[in-house]
Amino acid sequence: MASRRIVFTGMGVLSPIGLTLDAVWQSLLAGRSGIAPIRAFDPSGLPVRFAGEVVGFDAKNYIDKKERKSLKVMARTIQLAVAAAQLALDDCRLDKNAIDPTRFGVEFGAGLIASELEELAPASVMCANCQPGSIDLIKWGRQGMATMPPLWMLKYLPNMLACHVSILHNAQGPNNSITESDVASLLALGEAYRILQRDQADFFLVGGAESKINPLSMVRQCLFQPLSRRNDAPQRACRPFDRQHDGMVIGEGASVFALEELEHARRRGARIYAELVGYGAAFDRDLSGRGLARAIRIALDEAGIGPEDVDHVNAHGLGVPARDAWEAAGLCEVFGRCSEPVPVWGPKSYIGNLGAGAGTTELAFSLLAMQRGLLPPTLNHEEPAPDCPVNVVAGSPRPVKKSHVVKLAFTDMGQCAAVVCRKWD
Repeated sequence: MASRRIVFTGMGVLSPIGLTLDAVWQSLLAGRSGIAPIRAFDPSGLPVRFAGEVVGFDAKNYIDKKERKSLKVMARTIQLAVAAAQLALDDCRLDKNAIDPTRFGVEFGAGLIASELEELAPASVMCANCQPGSIDLIKWGRQGMATMPPLWMLKYLPNMLACHVSILHNAQGPNNSITESDVASLLALGEAYRILQRDQADFFLVGGAESKINPLSMVRQCLFQPLSRRNDAPQRACRPFDRQHDGMVIGEGASVFALEELEHARRRGARIYAELVGYGAAFDRDLSGRGLARAIRIALDEAGIGPEDVDHVNAHGLGVPARDAWEAAGLCEVFGRCSEPVPVWGPKSYIGNLGAGAGTTELAFSLLAMQRGLLPPTLNHEEPAPDCPVNVVAGSPRPVKKSHVVKLAFTDMGQCAAVVCRKWD
């Protein structure tokens, strides 16, 4: 297993700061935030009216005309995933006819996909009782369901990201969907990595996607998530590890990697961005940082490096005070004894939290930074929070000085993942 090396040969990113790799990179270098007032619907009745939105996206631009009828059964999250997968394939220049389809895998991180109101509202209104919030279930069964689109459910199943991508590209190898909130796409990347190492596939499309920017989902987020409410200054709302951090910012987007075994990549003359050299996962039951530290150490040990060999940590960096403190505790446990402070980067300050799409999208930003030799700054980090003693990169870009990056992700329940990538020389 150890002899099979795994590399990144393509990237497709659709994000609030760009729909191409060049556009994303220019936004990062310019310190240009993608967080703004919501355009997708009228948010005026909500306490939070801004997000990191993917503007200008049209799925028809990423799919062959003969396949466009399938867009009717794809919610926005699925469309983003399908489009990002096509971008990754274009970027890696794969000839699909030249590879064994049974060794072509697909793995995605996905989350809860909220239904569009126009597909639920007519039936709900029809079956509503006089008492607010009450539904006549007998009437629902007899009349309400008949008004809903016949293929309604197929638009909203989280496994449909991987399903549609595999069908469109005849990927007949290992196929799975990880539905574990903010850590989902890093776990998907880790699983694809292990499958490739075990020689059960040669090539993977792996990534994540999520969009919560619709009325139903935003109501839920406003009720149950610790969101920043800086409606008057949305671009300054996401503040990882900053003294004035006051909550998370919702975002949407997708990213997909072409991941393959090194010799397979070499035989087809593929360009290589980086090598995936370590992966770790753990559960931080008491949210102390110890589980997060354990996941990082597992990944570093597999990579064969120490904390001092890391150029930067691409942090989860939610901008939620309690969660930033928890993450900082885990980082300090691993990196606190290095002779020089390890730089920490908070890319959510540009795009918000993409949920199941966050881990791989933010990792893609680091791979671009490693390739181009500059690490952009964290936005909105002006004064460190007292309980977050980490070395946040802020103010201006810094040179990339070392060959390894660590990417972290976690959920508010304590699931943690970390990957280590090595710059390709």
